[in-house]
Amino acid sequence: MLRHKAVSTIFGVAALAMLSATSASLAQDVTLTLLFNNDPATVKMIDQLIADFEAKNPGITIETELRPAGGEGDNIVKTRLATGDMTDIFLHNSGSLFQAINPQQNLVPLTNEPMAANLLDSFKVTVTAGGDFYGAPIGTAQSGAVLYNKKLYAELGLSVPRSWSEFMANNEKVKAAGKTAVIQTFKDTWSSQLFVLADFFNVSAAEPDFAARYTANQAKYATDAAARKGFERQEEVFKAGYLNADFASASFADGLRMLATAEGAHYPMLTGALPTIASDYPDLVNDIGVFPLPGDSADSNGLTIWLPNALYIPKTSQHIDEAKKFLAFLSSVDGCDSQTKAVGAAGPYVVKGCTLPETVLPAVAEMVQYFDDPARNSPALEFLSPIKGPSLEQITVEVGSGIRSAADGAALYDEDVKKQAQQLGLPGW
Repeated sequence: MLRHKAVSTIFGVAALAMLSATSASLAQDVTLTLLFNNDPATVKMIDQLIADFEAKNPGITIETELRPAGGEGDNIVKTRLATGDMTDIFLHNSGSLFQAINPQQNLVPLTNEPMAANLLDSFKVTVTAGGDFYGAPIGTAQSGAVLYNKKLYAELGLSVPRSWSEFMANNEKVKAAGKTAVIQTFKDTWSSQLFVLADFFNVSAAEPDFAARYTANQAKYATDAAARKGFERQEEVFKAGYLNADFASASFADGLRMLATAEGAHYPMLTGALPTIASDYPDLVNDIGVFPLPGDSADSNGLTIWLPNALYIPKTSQHIDEAKKFLAFLSSVDGCDSQTKAVGAAGPYVVKGCTLPETVLPAVAEMVQYFDDPARNSPALEFLSPIKGPSLEQITVEVGSGIRSAADGAALYDEDVKKQAQQLGLPGW
């Protein structure tokens, strides 16, 4: 059984013992170390990948270490890279947060590896810097959307909303029935961001050039009406009294329980949560559906899509060749099958030749139809721009709790973004 070492803070992190180079063959008796976040579904997926990889590569053993998700985990990754104390392989975001870890300085490029031919270009661009790409995808593409309880919807006679006004009308009926209309889980601060991030399809539909103008410092959340609506809608559901009473202390796990057991109707969330629901509530997961976070008009209704996170190899690894073997396995049909065996599939894979099982969850089947129609989906902003301010999850907790107004939250996030853009050296900032 694999043992996962836990990391809880960026301070006092014990250095992993690095194996010294030996005269033994590189392909034998090597122990790799791997750092990743402590989400239960991710743990199951990594464990299965390691078991299947080690079975094919008996000379290589992989030991794992856990870190928190969200901003705390991001800080651990940055600190470990800065101090040269990173594991042989680590999991981190693709897109804008990938750019924030200085990939050209810190990571081993994979551009000339055979695995490169297996990966979709739409993914590779999200882990590319300076003309090289650096990461192998872990998990599937997913979306930021509203997970909802179909059984509760049926009991209350509700239909899936296609506009914000329809969504709010449904929330009022759920509240009147004595249930939680909108689940929020601010103990895990990262989960507070969906009203802003998952709204980007609506922003892009209203302003197709927003991402380019935003990156060039020509568009701001505080002054752009379409972009500001994510903050405003988060404020609106709080003021309407639609949240669970314990929203400030509830955890991500609490949110999934509330949704699965029909205590709450809606949970704005990444669909990557579906495998965890399937694992923890197998008898209830078929009650869960998904719909896009609605915008102003029912005529423009689509999903905001997240491309997978990735595994990376730091330049400080003493076992780069063996680490590349694991990333090559991850980037293969066998790697996809291993992940599906562990947790099912929460969306389409970005590895060529990988398919979804016939027994895919109903919510995933609902979501895939949006992936098949380019007019009904948009990548999240963090995959179209290198800028994502690190303090967004704290700001959205404040807006979602009524501590800060939507207007002030948007303005504060613009300042957060400015710092990030300047650190990246982007022109126009």
